[in-house]
Amino acid sequence: MKSINKFKLAGIVVAAMMSSQAFAMAEAPKTRAQVKAELAEAQRNGDIIADGETGMTLRQMFPGNYPAVAQVAGKTRAQVQAELAEAVRNGDILAGGETGMTLREMNPSKYPAKEMTAEVKTRAQVRAELALAIKNGDIIVDGETGRTQRELFPHLYK
Repeated sequence: MKSINKFKLAGIVVAAMMSSQAFAMAEAPKTRAQVKAELAEAQRNGDIIADGETGMTLRQMFPGNYPAVAQVAGKTRAQVQAELAEAVRNGDILAGGETGMTLREMNPSKYPAKEMTAEVKTRAQVRAELALAIKNGDIIVDGETGRTQRELFPHLYK
């Protein structure tokens, strides 16, 4: 039993190593000119780390020496107030903070029930989906690992 687990672990390690190598190979290495241009841009903007202990950049330490960064427009005060009012009305705000429960979860009878938008399928639709899953090998055949027929026997599905 232990030898099987060692083989599974070895397989996972090998797969992880191969996937990380494939990801690393997907990015083309930068040229010397690209690296120099990035460095010059970082120096101009103050994005160079100045204090290794805190990790602060020159821009953070001396904000007056660098141009201001454009701020991304957020929500207006009215939008935030409307969202808060909706959350209060639906009970979707935190009740105590310590438990992490919302008012709705603590007192479900005080708030309107949320509408469920589940898609209702006919028996024929479900049977058609099952037949397609069987044909494509998308049925789980190994309950312990959750692997599908296609994953276990890829040569049967092309």
